[in-house]
Amino acid sequence: MLSTENLVVANSFITCVNASTSRVDVARLLATAEFAFTALRLNARTKLDIKCVTLAEMEKLHIIHMDEPGATDVLSFPMDELRAPADDEIAPAGELGDIILCPDFAAPQASTAGHSLEDELDLLLIHGILHCLGHDHAEPEEHAVMFGLQDELLSALKEERGAL
Repeated sequence: MLSTENLVVANSFITCVNASTSRVDVARLLATAEFAFTALRLNARTKLDIKCVTLAEMEKLHIIHMDEPGATDVLSFPMDELRAPADDEIAPAGELGDIILCPDFAAPQASTAGHSLEDELDLLLIHGILHCLGHDHAEPEEHAVMFGLQDELLSALKEERGAL
């Protein structure tokens, strides 16, 4: 049975649906995405689809798209190869992509990290957005850049929400 929190929340360009069995604050995820878009200076008309799925669905997607067994916490599917603009540029509108989150996979990670599932999903969503923008963490230099930016965004998000 799906959670009673399986609403679709959307502004004109960002959608979020919870198709998992976990209670997920989809309005919070939408706000997190909007925050990241603003902080990264993305065009306000940039499109993003966020979906929370069950462990079984995530495992299927992980096998199909990554050829990896088992579920994972987040998958990102970039569409238009958008990048965050340089200081002197204006970001074009476009389709950033799809981000798939698995709350059931993320819950133990949240517990281990000592924070809430909502905080873990914020982290995973920002991580997914950075992947859609072309960031990666396969090499040490890439890892340092991506995780540095991720930490910066999460700190600013917490500060904006009054969590610091």
